[in-house]
Amino acid sequence: MAVWGGYRLVSAAGTVIWTAIAVLIANHPIPQTLLTGYVPIVRRLPVMVLSGSRLFLAIGLSTAVVFCCLIPLYKPRPRRILDTIFLTQKRVLVAMFALATLGYFNMTYRLPRATLAMTMGMLLIVLPAWFVIIGNRPRRGERRAIIVGDDPVQINRAADAIGIPVLGYLSPPLGINRESDRAPPSASTVTDGGTIEMPSSDLRFLGGLSRLEEVLVEHDIATVVLAFRRTDRGEFFGVLEMCHEHGVEAKVLREHADSVLLSEETAGELVTIDLEPWDWQDRLFKRSFDIVFAGTALFVLSPLLVLIAIVIKLNSSGPVLYSQERTAGLGGTFQVNKFRSMVTDAEAKSGAVLSAEDAGNIDPRITKTGRILRKTHLDEAPQLWSIFVGDMSVVGPRPERPKFDSDIQADGIQWEKRWFVKPGLTGLAQINNATGFEPEEKLRWDLEYIRRQSLRFDLKIVIRQLWIAARDTYELVRG
Repeated sequence: MAVWGGYRLVSAAGTVIWTAIAVLIANHPIPQTLLTGYVPIVRRLPVMVLSGSRLFLAIGLSTAVVFCCLIPLYKPRPRRILDTIFLTQKRVLVAMFALATLGYFNMTYRLPRATLAMTMGMLLIVLPAWFVIIGNRPRRGERRAIIVGDDPVQINRAADAIGIPVLGYLSPPLGINRESDRAPPSASTVTDGGTIEMPSSDLRFLGGLSRLEEVLVEHDIATVVLAFRRTDRGEFFGVLEMCHEHGVEAKVLREHADSVLLSEETAGELVTIDLEPWDWQDRLFKRSFDIVFAGTALFVLSPLLVLIAIVIKLNSSGPVLYSQERTAGLGGTFQVNKFRSMVTDAEAKSGAVLSAEDAGNIDPRITKTGRILRKTHLDEAPQLWSIFVGDMSVVGPRPERPKFDSDIQADGIQWEKRWFVKPGLTGLAQINNATGFEPEEKLRWDLEYIRRQSLRFDLKIVIRQLWIAARDTYELVRG
């Protein structure tokens, strides 16, 4: 985009320049004296001022660390001002802890505490202001929009509701009359294996989804309206991520949206999508947490897991582990293992049905050992391996069996909206006692998690789940 084209360069260069200036100011004797001026005169601390090569090293190290920590902010994404401020401050604090940790383990790179404190104090004010200023520059010319999707009805309605000039629409069809650059009346087009009828439209056809980035950049698009039939499609998330990549506002028709995607401050027929993809650092932290948690738990619980396997084998015939196919993110599938808690071939007669125990009743298929495992939540322990290898996360919507997913969707519940994120060992629905017998309630909690997900929120859920497991185990032992 013309206006946003230099955003990455401006934001990155500004981060380096402001960090270098902050270190120089913090290293000056006057600010140093002001910070240490309250030390008693009898025993006044020396002013820690760097000079020569040490000063250049401090500037280079500080700018490198701050630059790396703020990488997600170099992408022009459509954030609110407060969101920009808080995100920038969070990244600056991460940089501060990184510099302090580096200095703790290697004295060669240690910045004086006064210098580090003043530098980060200034950056906590200057950098958020800088990103707010450069992130709210006006675009060149008038605001324009495009529509992206495969639903012709939504495309036409969105064009009427957008309120700003619409350049045209992009979709993944075959059979469009590309010579006229328009969708002919009642043109039969194929999208993802299904046939739709394109009504008469004055909108210009801009091409397939592969041209999205080219259109956004070339025409300085301000808003993209998504008009897909189903929000769990790969195209939907690809378009959404592209919009965030280029700082473009993404909207959707209200009646086709879900609360997890919406901004609470929007009104009217079109609403703003409020689901920002995690940047690579957030994904790295979450994945690192998953690996550390699963690896530690497997190591600590390994003697107990071996004992459980022996007890299962001695008390009932059949395999120790029970393997099932479960639904993964975006509707894929993966194999999950559990300690077998039911008799062998428990579903041979009844088929795949929910356990009556989830509804508070007695399930005759559950063995005596299995009842203990379920009460203590240890039947799920083998799923720690699924977390370790990346099929699952510690926190996320619990994966269901594809048959149950299909049954729930057949009842008109938009169950597929749980697939926005990787499934988890526990989640907001689990700690609030929502089971498969209450799919709408479970869906509500899962969508609430998707909206609020963060590493801090994950930690709160894990702590709550561990407390529940400890409480249930105590009650079992107590009798």
